[in-house]
Amino acid sequence: MERRLFVRGAGLAGVLAAGTAPAIVHAQANLRWRLTSSFPKALDTLFGVNDIFAAKVKELTGGKFVITTHAPGELVPAFGVVDAIQAGTVEMANTAPYYFFGKDETFALGCAIPFGLNSRQMTAWAYEGNGLKLMRDFYRQYNIINFPMGNTGAQMGGWFRKPIASLADFKGLKFRVGGFAGKVVERIGGVPQNIPGGEIYQALEKGTIDAAEWVGPYDDQKLGFYKVAQNYAYPGWWEGGPQLDLYVNTKAYDGLSAEYKAVIECAAAYAHTDMQAKYDGKNAAALKTLVAGGAKLFPFPKDLMDAAFKESMALYSDISAKNPNWKKVYEDYSKFRAEQNLWFRFTEATFDDFMQRQKL
Repeated sequence: MERRLFVRGAGLAGVLAAGTAPAIVHAQANLRWRLTSSFPKALDTLFGVNDIFAAKVKELTGGKFVITTHAPGELVPAFGVVDAIQAGTVEMANTAPYYFFGKDETFALGCAIPFGLNSRQMTAWAYEGNGLKLMRDFYRQYNIINFPMGNTGAQMGGWFRKPIASLADFKGLKFRVGGFAGKVVERIGGVPQNIPGGEIYQALEKGTIDAAEWVGPYDDQKLGFYKVAQNYAYPGWWEGGPQLDLYVNTKAYDGLSAEYKAVIECAAAYAHTDMQAKYDGKNAAALKTLVAGGAKLFPFPKDLMDAAFKESMALYSDISAKNPNWKKVYEDYSKFRAEQNLWFRFTEATFDDFMQRQKL
């Protein structure tokens, strides 16, 4: 087969599989980009997704496209990544979009909202629904093109000095909670605190906050929260499937060849899958270790869950009335959520419920 026809028909994935990629990538320019993260290097899952991505890009380009990865403070602060990408200070960033709800609440829909999509549904909305298209339309005003790159799966509900037996126990509680969820925490009587991951332990230890959530057992164990607050709540109703994004400066991205653009897309998708596989694989053992070390598990009480759900739906209605960006995306998101929950009700949820009641 003529080589040009083969390359055109097979696409990047096909030529890589056939072992013919070097002739393509060697024609591309040598590039060196920087990727800044909102997460500390100590978290080998949240920060590590960037190293996985960078390594895959280097591999797929024969070492010609090199991306260096940077922790918060090396180039920009943890919560400064959107401004840095928008201004072109760095070419790439990886973050939890809901951190930037203060700029526009619509950022949160690209990550997680209370009682939103789970991780599989979030990926489905991005790739099979309208999620990726809608969020890219929104991000264009910030000079950003985004790629899904990481998901933790459903999270735990955090570490508390005292267990929460009712909604009343939550009133006045200073609770470190990520981003947008703080709006609902506030509406049910809590006092949300938006603190970067690397600063949570110290705040909890000193009593500056009463409780804190992060991700789940594997990362929570690394951060040591169980040493200062042993009551471990579940579930993290505000993060049923939080998606991290790779942000790329639009001008930098537009300057890439078609092949390098395809490499970024493929490497981000690879890293996206890798992150959740790591969390699903490591959280179970970490939870056992935490419980053996004295962590006391407790579910959020029903009255708290009911109040949080009610206030979440009211909040989304309020935002829709005043923010056209949010309204456009949320209308599609909420319709997709309803359809997915109907489907999961008959399959995933029923199967999971049965299996979790078995003694295996």
